[in-house]
Amino acid sequence: MFIDTHLHLVSRQLITYPWLTDVPALNRDWTYDEYESTAKRIGIAGVLHMEVDCAPEFIETENAFIADLMARPGSLMRGAISSARPEAEDFTSFLDRLDPKVVKGIRRVLHVAPDELSQDTGFRANVGLIGKKGLPFDICVSQRQLDLAIDLADACPNTVFVLDHCGVPDIAGDGYKDWEKSITRLAERPHVNAKISGISAYAAPDWTLETLRPYVEHIIESFGWDRVVWGSDSPVCTLNSSLDQWMATTQVLIAGASETERLAFANGNAKRIWSIL
Repeated sequence: MFIDTHLHLVSRQLITYPWLTDVPALNRDWTYDEYESTAKRIGIAGVLHMEVDCAPEFIETENAFIADLMARPGSLMRGAISSARPEAEDFTSFLDRLDPKVVKGIRRVLHVAPDELSQDTGFRANVGLIGKKGLPFDICVSQRQLDLAIDLADACPNTVFVLDHCGVPDIAGDGYKDWEKSITRLAERPHVNAKISGISAYAAPDWTLETLRPYVEHIIESFGWDRVVWGSDSPVCTLNSSLDQWMATTQVLIAGASETERLAFANGNAKRIWSIL
């Protein structure tokens, strides 16, 4: 049974998401009930909500929204990876307000921000504070920014990091060689983990299992089975596949793993990294 470490839910009546207007295929409500009906059929036993880059003033509303879902009887929801602005002057007070029963990690989307943001000393100091709080930080960068991810990891050695979406490889543009080198370097940092999540979205529409295989296999080879987790990236994965197709693809790609390796990847590593009960 899998823990999905990367589910996005969209509730436009409660929360504003400025970027959604530029992605018409995703610009609608994506509900927990809709997700759950598929998740329970395909072997997902728990899920972490990944922040949806909402307008900053709605961050705490989004976390409260997830808290309500966690309180449902029989809910699959195990917590929230909260949006945050580590560059903000009031970041410390924001961290202090977070409910540790709900918020299991932090993310600041970096591929939409200037490259200089993650290099700022104040930003890095606050990412260090995230680690002191015992919370992991999800790194969401594009392939060309992987060197920045390496620099951030080196600047914050006491913070646990999780690289989203295998580092967003340029699969459609055949960017494997450059991506491979950067991933190998990043994986040398033992406090960095990797999330194999919805990478079909970065391939051409006619992708096949073999299109994705080298990317998944290199991530596992580089990080090892004890530092990889699975995520759906639903609904973003629906741009080029479906939730059940992505799960089926994953199952084939890890078919040669031992039972111990499969358990670590499917749920064990996620439970440890995000302190999921």
